[in-house]
Amino acid sequence: MSTAAETAPETAENATETGRGTAIGTVVKQTVTGTAAETPTVTVRYWAAARAATGAETEAHAGPTLGGVLDAAVAAHPALASVVASSTFLIDGHAADRSTLLEDGSTVEVLPPFAGG
Repeated sequence: MSTAAETAPETAENATETGRGTAIGTVVKQTVTGTAAETPTVTVRYWAAARAATGAETEAHAGPTLGGVLDAAVAAHPALASVVASSTFLIDGHAADRSTLLEDGSTVEVLPPFAGG
C-alpha cells in the first residue's frame, strides 16, 4: 500500500481561522492508493509418493508461504499429510522450508524420500 498526501486549497471549510478571519493553515488530506497484496498462486509438482497420495502430477494452490500452500494441498488430499511430513521442497529449483515466501507463478516441488540408487 502506498499513501499520498494532498494539500487542499485554503477555504472557509478547511482552514483554521484567527479571530480576525484570516486563514493561517491548510488541511492535509491522506489518500490511500493500491490494494492489499494478492495471495500468490503457484504450481505444485508432486513426485513419487506425493503423486500417489494426490493422484495428480501437478496442481495449482494459493498461499503466501510454502507452509500455506502445503496446508492447502493437505486439506485437498488428506493422504498427503504423512508424505509432506518427511519430504523436502524446492521452489523454482531452490531448497525451501515452510516459512519461505512465495511469488506468483512459482513452481513448488514436493520431493518425498527416494529409495534406491
